[in-house]
Amino acid sequence: MFKGKTLLITGGTGAFGNAVLRRFLQTDIGEIRIFSRDETKQDEMRKHFVNPKMHFFIGDVRDESSLQDAMRGADFVFHAAALKQVPSGEFFPIEAVKTNTLGTENVLNAAIAAKVKRLIVLSSDKAVDPISAMGMSKALMEKLAIAKSRRPNHETVICCTRCGTVMASRGSVIPLFIKQIQEGRTVTITDPEMTRFMMTIEDAVNLVSHAFQYGLPGDIFVRKAPAANIGVLAEAVRKLLDSDIPVEIIGARHGEKFYETLLTREEMTVAEDQGGYYRIPADNRDLTYSAYSGSRREKLMSREDYNSQNTSMLDVDGLCEMLMQLECIRAAMSGIKVTG
Repeated sequence: MFKGKTLLITGGTGAFGNAVLRRFLQTDIGEIRIFSRDETKQDEMRKHFVNPKMHFFIGDVRDESSLQDAMRGADFVFHAAALKQVPSGEFFPIEAVKTNTLGTENVLNAAIAAKVKRLIVLSSDKAVDPISAMGMSKALMEKLAIAKSRRPNHETVICCTRCGTVMASRGSVIPLFIKQIQEGRTVTITDPEMTRFMMTIEDAVNLVSHAFQYGLPGDIFVRKAPAANIGVLAEAVRKLLDSDIPVEIIGARHGEKFYETLLTREEMTVAEDQGGYYRIPADNRDLTYSAYSGSRREKLMSREDYNSQNTSMLDVDGLCEMLMQLECIRAAMSGIKVTG
C-alpha cells in the first residue's frame, strides 16, 4: 500500500508523530514529510534519523497557505497537529478552536485540493460527551472530517481515529511521576479513583495503520483498550522504581472528567466489532428524513457507552507489565534521569 508513496505527518515533531515516523520508516515508503511549527524539534529529528526519505516543512495548520506546498504530491496524510492539554484549553479555549477545529478544516481543504488519497485525523476520547474546551474542539474536528467525507466531488478518503491515554506521550502523567520520584518529591495525583484508558504508543500507531488500510469515507476507528485508575497507576510506577515516596491527592484539574468514553451508547448500536477495534461508520443519510424508517430505541435500551469504567481493569501487576514496555520506565529503572 505504501511502496514508493509519500506520507505527510502534521504535528510530526510530537510524540505521536515521532512514533508514526519510526513505524513507516521501516516500510518501503518513498517519502515522509514532517510538517510542524517547531524548527528546533525538526532540527533534532533531522540529526537523529539522518534519513534521505525525510523532508521537513515549517508551518502552522492555522495557516492554510503554509500547508499547500507540503500537501502537493502527497499520497497519504496523518493529521496529528493539536493543542491537547485540557487545563490550558479551559483558560484559552479559542486557541484550542483555532488549532484543533479551524486548523483541521485547513488540513482537510488542502488535502482535498491536492487530491490526497487518504487522510487520517487523530481524535481523542475527550471528544466523546465533552466537558472541556479541548474535547469540544476535537468533537467539532470529527464532525468536520465526517462532513467533508460525504462530499461527492473529491477523491480523498477521510477517516478518524480515537485514542485513549497514550502512555508516556509528551505532557502525560507517567513521565511526571518518574520525575517526581527521581527528584524525591511527593507524587501528585488528581483523584485515585479517576479512570483512564491505557494504550502504548505502539497500540496507537497500529490503530492508525488499521485506519489507513481499511477505512471508508467518514469512518471512526477505536482500538479496544484496558483501563486503570490513577491511584493504581501511581502505585505501579512507585513499585517499578522501588520507591516509597508518598502520594498526595490534589483534586481534579480544570475540565477533567472522572472517567473517559471512547464510544457513546448511540455509536455502540451501529459500531462494527473488528476484533481488536471498533469501526463506527458515518451516518450518510441526507436531510430528507421521511425517506427513512425504523427506530434504534430497543438497541439503545440494551447498550451502554464503552468507557474506562466498564472495560477490563488493570491491577498493579498488570499495569507494571504494560509499563515495562515504555522506554522512559526502563530508562528510569536503570538510573537514567527522565526530563518529563
